[in-house]
Amino acid sequence: IFIETNVTGTLTLLEAARDKKLQRLIQISTDEVYGSLGPKGKFTEQTPLSPNSPYSASKAAADYLVQAFGHTWGVKYNITRCSNNYGEYQFPEKMIPLMINNALNGKDLPIYGDGLYVRDWLYVYDHCSAVWKVLTEAAPQETYNIGGCNEKTNLELVGLILETLGKP
Repeated sequence: IFIETNVTGTLTLLEAARDKKLQRLIQISTDEVYGSLGPKGKFTEQTPLSPNSPYSASKAAADYLVQAFGHTWGVKYNITRCSNNYGEYQFPEKMIPLMINNALNGKDLPIYGDGLYVRDWLYVYDHCSAVWKVLTEAAPQETYNIGGCNEKTNLELVGLILETLGKP
């Protein structure tokens, strides 16, 4: 499904942007296209893509497709690569709502691996504000990373959730 959604879906949008001569296409990507960073350091827009899952590979392929349409047919674009979003109406199986729901209902909190995987968390409205800024202020043919500067290990995040909920 990742290929159909991320690659074929992006191709459909690019063809429409080219054929209708749209002012600009904004490609919403993910920082997962960079692969694993480890406990230290940060990605930059110049970090080489190194996807390590089918999802991130399909997003990287879509990003390359956007760049190719820009180069070949002059389609104006921006690519945004954001960190992990959280906020209202998020799917309940995503990490933050899952941990909250499980903690409130006395269920186990599934932490995969050693819990030391670091993620940057970005509130969904902040993500939307950043995309709007790119749309209205950015030069075309540029890529922008969007993050929250809110890096936490999975264990730290779960600890904050439990503390906020007053749970042990």
